[in-house]
Amino acid sequence: MIIPIANEKVLISTFLVVVDLVGTFVFALSGAMAGVKHRLDLFGVLVLSFASATAGGITRDVLIGAIPPASIHDWRYVGVSVLAGLAAFFWHPAINRLQSLVLFFDAVGLALFAVAGTLKALAFHLGPVAASLLGMLTGIGGGMVRDILVSEVPAVLSAELYAVAALAGAAVVVLGNMLHLPSSPVAIAGALLCFGLRMGAIKRNWRLPIASPPRQAK
Repeated sequence: MIIPIANEKVLISTFLVVVDLVGTFVFALSGAMAGVKHRLDLFGVLVLSFASATAGGITRDVLIGAIPPASIHDWRYVGVSVLAGLAAFFWHPAINRLQSLVLFFDAVGLALFAVAGTLKALAFHLGPVAASLLGMLTGIGGGMVRDILVSEVPAVLSAELYAVAALAGAAVVVLGNMLHLPSSPVAIAGALLCFGLRMGAIKRNWRLPIASPPRQAK
């Protein structure tokens, strides 16, 4: 069965929205838990929840000219962020006991956002390099804003493989697009690669080399 072009575009658009919303929820949950950890009030937790979930996507949309950004004009993104923030605020003891699950969700969110960001950049006819970089930015942007708001060094600059994992997942999507492969299987492959690298880094402490400061003369 041949899917008409119009229907294929609708399916791809729906797939992008679903991936974006799932990624929004898991990153919002991660941001809200950071707010709880730093003993912020309910408003502060919700701000961190929304910022963590949408900062990367908003930056991407502004750069590619998708104005206004979907995270602002589509109520579902705000609703999902608020829902995750409220869940973390009222049930944080139960969530905190599942710290490994929170890290799992963060890895899932990174993978979903990297893939969704790359697909959207490609839909706006950006080149391979730009699309890969914007996919990575979509994945890491929210976490960077979250860490800056709570006065921490962004995890992307010091943690195990994070941005590199997002860039690898984005590169798979770009390569699949260049080879004219079906979008959905390629997106799944890119997300799995990103997720696998991130979880492997967490469990096995994979990281890039760290610069050693020069020794001071005595």
